[in-house]
Amino acid sequence: MGIIIKQSIRNTLITYIGFAIGAANTLFMYPHFLGKTFYGLTGYLLSSANVIMPLMAFGVHNTLVKFFSEYKTETEKRHFLHYILLLPLLFLIPLALIGPFFYETIAQFLSRENPIIHEYVWQIPIIGLCMGYFEIFYAWVKVHLQSVFGSFIKEIGLRILISILLYGVYFGLMSPEDFLTGLMWVYAIAMLLMVFYAHRVQPIGFSWQFPNNKKAVLLYSLFIILSGSIANLLLDIDKNMIGQYIKIENIAYYSVAIFIATVISVPSRAMHQITYPITAKLMNEGQFDALNDLYKKTSLTLQIVGGWVFVGILVNIDSIYALLPADYAQGIPVVFIIGFSKYIDLLLGNNNAIIFNSPYYRAVLFLGLFLAILCVSLNALFIPKWQILGSAIATLISIFLYSLAKWGFVVFKMKLYPFTKQTAYSFLLLVASFALVYPWDLPVIPLINIGIKTTLVSCIYLGSHYFLKLSPDVNNIINQSWGMFCSVINKK
Repeated sequence: MGIIIKQSIRNTLITYIGFAIGAANTLFMYPHFLGKTFYGLTGYLLSSANVIMPLMAFGVHNTLVKFFSEYKTETEKRHFLHYILLLPLLFLIPLALIGPFFYETIAQFLSRENPIIHEYVWQIPIIGLCMGYFEIFYAWVKVHLQSVFGSFIKEIGLRILISILLYGVYFGLMSPEDFLTGLMWVYAIAMLLMVFYAHRVQPIGFSWQFPNNKKAVLLYSLFIILSGSIANLLLDIDKNMIGQYIKIENIAYYSVAIFIATVISVPSRAMHQITYPITAKLMNEGQFDALNDLYKKTSLTLQIVGGWVFVGILVNIDSIYALLPADYAQGIPVVFIIGFSKYIDLLLGNNNAIIFNSPYYRAVLFLGLFLAILCVSLNALFIPKWQILGSAIATLISIFLYSLAKWGFVVFKMKLYPFTKQTAYSFLLLVASFALVYPWDLPVIPLINIGIKTTLVSCIYLGSHYFLKLSPDVNNIINQSWGMFCSVINKK
């Protein structure tokens, strides 16, 4: 776990810095600078682009990680990359030829409840394309175990550029309409930066020579398109469907709640940047004992670290929403519901990496397709009845069932087990920490209250885990962090 921990710490720091910038955007700039209508429209465009991103990338960002370790020479690896870069054209060329004939029909359908969407529908595939090729070249550097720069661009660079655009709106240098156009260019810039860095890590070049297993690569990509589309659908279809059934302002309320809940998954996102290629390598080499050990460690580490973030958010939720306009408070129950779904996902460790690199990815894909249909159906049923709360419930049910299904395949088909008795102890400590700290609301301004309660819950939650030695990896992280802190203090 040495290289995993080292790069995961760096990725986690980058991701949390990015989330701090994103928090400023989400909790202050978007609501106050852009307004709830254009904030809702922004959330709609980005979520829709994310839903179609696997199609734009043709699923090859996951294919690249799975097959890369099978190639032994640099020539074979280059041929593989050239083939990977061409595969998305199988979707993009027909889309460019046929899409304009159906554009108006699609735009009218998507904007039937909120007419403001109509004139911005064309931006969705462009942003999705930029997202897709960013992920392809990001995968190229990840398989070379150089994930930190990509994390910086994705988590910090994008948000800084968006902050600049938001300040442009605030100071009257651009209109909200101009902001949306600028947002599209921000994703294009991020993609180009990733291409440049990927070429520096390993020169890309180009040739018409393809790998010998090109048929297997193509078939895997086709399955991953569906699998990735299902995963993104489960994550982002809720915002899209809110725009279809109720006023677009509700997407702004929902987006804030989702952002707060998504902070819980930051440790998972950071660790997966490095565990995904390592999991693929262990699978290809048949090292299942090492894989089982990695599965347990990632599950417990993510549960402890993610649980700390989760309980920290929950005990401070009222103070966080006190910083926002009053209308946004209807999103508080959404934070609890979506936050719990993120916590469930953390419990599964590197489960997704195991599934997508196993012979069972096809079976889980078809099950995921059923659950995606269920998710759409539940959203269509619940949103008109319960507004954004209904969408959160639909998302929780769908993600829980999908996670349960993937966990079942790994446990019963591959005999890999993520949970230990430490899993139960950690969950009990989370519940106890929440029960002890949540009722205490001090008569001070929200930011001070957040600082005090965060310190208190951190001492209780992390201190208990450290004292009980539930995870050697987490204890090592705490020891290293404390050592760095003491070193800085001593220098001063």
